[in-house]
Amino acid sequence: MEENMEEGQNSKGCFECCVKCLGGLPYASLFATILLYAGVALFCGCGHEALSGTVTILQNYFEVVRAPVGTLDVFTMIDIFKYVIYGVAAAFFVYGILLMVEGFFTTGAIRDLYGDFKITACGRCVSAWFIMLTYMFFLAWLGVTAFTSLPVFMYFNIWTICQNFTLVDGANICLDLRQFGMVTIGEERKVCTGSEKFFKMCESNELDMTFHLFVCALAGAGAAVIAMVHYLMVLSANWAYVKDACRMQKYEDIKSKEEQELHDIHSTRSKERLNAYT
Repeated sequence: MEENMEEGQNSKGCFECCVKCLGGLPYASLFATILLYAGVALFCGCGHEALSGTVTILQNYFEVVRAPVGTLDVFTMIDIFKYVIYGVAAAFFVYGILLMVEGFFTTGAIRDLYGDFKITACGRCVSAWFIMLTYMFFLAWLGVTAFTSLPVFMYFNIWTICQNFTLVDGANICLDLRQFGMVTIGEERKVCTGSEKFFKMCESNELDMTFHLFVCALAGAGAAVIAMVHYLMVLSANWAYVKDACRMQKYEDIKSKEEQELHDIHSTRSKERLNAYT
């Protein structure tokens, strides 16, 4: 009988502990972090592969050759974009962890462990700093989304021409890289609808795969923008919370001080009355 009671008490204690831990999770920050990681992973992974597919298309069908070392050409720019993608992936992985930690320090579980004052002492400054930083990242991701839409628009035009060029008899449409700024004006690199290279490019998997990879990268950038907006809402709510907690702490300090003064006054009067009576 006693063993059953002990088991029941242990299970109840574990259940209460689990409920307390689940109640202390920052669900809003957790959702924003998952959305941020998903968006960044989609943007970086698909963007990297799409850039590699672009290199293949330029070399195989437009016969663009890599310039000598030290010369800035389209292949050098693509390599730079790949390194930027590596940096973005690493930076936002760390930033998501930091925002999760900030979310934990503004939940009830941490408040119960450390008290209101220790949270509001540094939490208010930390929340304000993260709000400013997240707003800057929000603007940066808006720019990344707009920039990513450019190759999507370009590949959509090429993909549409490949899908519909048989419907226009006798039409001779050429895709000239000089129109997109990928080669210099004096260097002619174009593929026309009647050429064999155009048929091979349209029938190959590189064009279709690269186009859809850029679309996925654009979707990932949009998800990162939504995550930044969600983080801004969460951080603003946390900042308001620690601000109110700080005011409440000051109110409690003033109230306790006044109560102590009143207690001291009553104690002094009681002693005076007792001395006068004696």
